[in-house]
Amino acid sequence: MKRVCVLGLGYIGLPTASVLAANGFEVLGVDVSEHVVNTVNEGNIHIEEPGLHTLVQAATGSGRLRATLDPEPCDVFIIAVPTPLTKDKRADMSFVTRAAESIVHCLRKGSLVILESTSPPGTCVELLKPILERSGLKVGPDIHLAHCPERVLPGRILKELIDNDRVIGGYDSESAERAKEIYEAFVEGKIFLTNATTAEMVKILENTYRDVNIALANEAALICERLGIDFWEAARFANRHPRVNVHSAGPGVGGHCISVDPWFLVEKQPEEARMIRLARERNDGMPAHVVQVVKGLLTNVETPKIAVLGMAYKGNVDDLRESPALNVIKLLIAEGFTVSVNDPHVRHAPFLSEPIESCLANADCLLLLTDHDEYKDLEPAFAAARMRLPILFDTRNQLDHAAWQAAGFRVKLLGCGSA
Repeated sequence: MKRVCVLGLGYIGLPTASVLAANGFEVLGVDVSEHVVNTVNEGNIHIEEPGLHTLVQAATGSGRLRATLDPEPCDVFIIAVPTPLTKDKRADMSFVTRAAESIVHCLRKGSLVILESTSPPGTCVELLKPILERSGLKVGPDIHLAHCPERVLPGRILKELIDNDRVIGGYDSESAERAKEIYEAFVEGKIFLTNATTAEMVKILENTYRDVNIALANEAALICERLGIDFWEAARFANRHPRVNVHSAGPGVGGHCISVDPWFLVEKQPEEARMIRLARERNDGMPAHVVQVVKGLLTNVETPKIAVLGMAYKGNVDDLRESPALNVIKLLIAEGFTVSVNDPHVRHAPFLSEPIESCLANADCLLLLTDHDEYKDLEPAFAAARMRLPILFDTRNQLDHAAWQAAGFRVKLLGCGSA
């Protein structure tokens, strides 16, 4: 099993393909975007991730990684395509379906198909198996099927692909063992085997756990605002308890996992997933709360301008998927505000990223939505000299508020009712 086809060259597929190539596999990367295919074949990258450019250059330069628009017969097929949400909060499995359909003609007896895309429990058995068996081969006796969800963090993908433990769920035990042979070639963490549906549930459960805990933090932050106290101080003291870990509050939850995956459980078991649904609704409602706070800060200001810092869903990445910052910006514009935006990491976005000077020019409120490191170094005096009104709204608790207050700013912190 030395020839691997990776379907989807995004945040997971491209790093996975590159790591496999670096470990001796002959890798064919497949993507529906001609731009992505050409970029990879040139040894370049279309996403921001530390160390990835060097790895892709080495992989393509060695001839072990080649990108194309169409799959070819291989020993192993890894599906790493998006599983976004539809408008009615259901799993959009169209990308997985099309990827599976595209390899049916490539399957041979002994082929191994691995689904890495995060999917609702039951996807391998209920969706993939019938599609793959259109080849005339039976899953189990003839071809192998497994689910191995990725467990990586943008900004640390290459390290975590290797270091993190992996869970592999097979349609049967032989499928799990065959998939393990692939991952143990580069994974230094522990590898655990189970069935496919359990592995699908593991990934969803991991992200749901985090989403529910963030929802608790956000809800507590709103309560603290009403009580006139500081959530961050309360959380810091609560976390002195050895068995408590209150998460950070913020303007919402983004990324392709935490903000999406819990809805898969709501879809599968709507009567049972009541707390999960409430957590999702709380986190999805945070951008609207941020906008209401901004409106309160600028009640008596005519034609106010907002300078927004950050579009990515988290600090120091270019990932816009499900970013709450984008929702905040859209809501501000809908309310009639003039909005300028700066993000030093994002290259392609629905809103223009302006240089910091023009973003701040004549602004009435500086709104921090993404905790990029660059914003920690922003001098309050530099901002004050360019803004019309010195108002700062920090939704991430990232800045030195005393320094900004000393520079004449009125500082508002999300979750703090005393400002």
